Amino acid sequence: MKLLPLPPPPLLSRLPRPPRLSSALLGATVLELAVLAGHLAVYPFGLTPERRPPTRPTGTEPGSGGATALPATATTVAAPPPVVLLHGFIDNRSVFLLLRRALIRNGHDHGHGHHRHRHRHLESLNYSPLTRDIRAAAGLLGRHVEEICARTGHHRVDIVGHSLGGLIARYYVQRLGGDRRVRTLVTLGTPHGGTAVAPGAGIHPIVRQMRAGSSVIEELRAPAPGCRTRFVSFWSELDQVMVPADTACVDHPDLDAVNVRVTGIGHLALPVHPTVAAAIREALDAPVTGEDTAPADGAASVA
Repeated sequence: MKLLPLPPPPLLSRLPRPPRLSSALLGATVLELAVLAGHLAVYPFGLTPERRPPTRPTGTEPGSGGATALPATATTVAAPPPVVLLHGFIDNRSVFLLLRRALIRNGHDHGHGHHRHRHRHLESLNYSPLTRDIRAAAGLLGRHVEEICARTGHHRVDIVGHSLGGLIARYYVQRLGGDRRVRTLVTLGTPHGGTAVAPGAGIHPIVRQMRAGSSVIEELRAPAPGCRTRFVSFWSELDQVMVPADTACVDHPDLDAVNVRVTGIGHLALPVHPTVAAAIREALDAPVTGEDTAPADGAASVA
């Protein structure tokens, strides 16, 4: 006697089939795990604050709270602005180990038919994982930026922020007057529109502020007329921390923003991938709108 298969129960027949794991997502996941393993190995080395160069007592920058400043020499003016690297949640400056090397190694350009070095001053800032408010962290960032400007003799800096670090920097620029100090803000996988994925959102208040509809996200939707900072936001369709993925795009009518789509990598790989590092370097080297170039078209893509 031949047995016939029983028809599936009505409930099971209505359930959607589980999605197939695409090869791109699988590859990105494997890369994420490799990046995580490498980052855990170097994480302890980034727990201590970065050693600052000594300050030469040559003057005082107005409004710097007494910090001594270097004179604005011709070399200072010709050099690109200092770059401040700001990490994400429960992380530290070690996340930028590879990016920092890439920016230093390629800190030059070619001009007027000969090789001309452009030394780029970089500093990585740590903020405490006990920080409970994006606004407070943005205020602390502002004090660090003032100190860096006073110490280096530059009037403006560039900032590269990963994940939460980018949101802290944006709040400083947009809500605390930081646009007078920040020339270019580069964000990597930053929840500009808030993310639906926020591990521990019911425990840590600063993570709750990264969710869509939070008071901080709503403040960043407010008008920002005359904001002088240029925004370059890198986002990936395979970023599993940004939900939806395009929440990592800057979408604001008052901001000069370019959103760069990255393919094939996830959230943790954004600060370490060499292709992204090259694109970040290009963004930092490009003159801002109103200096020597026309405004960008608002969107770009890197492989």
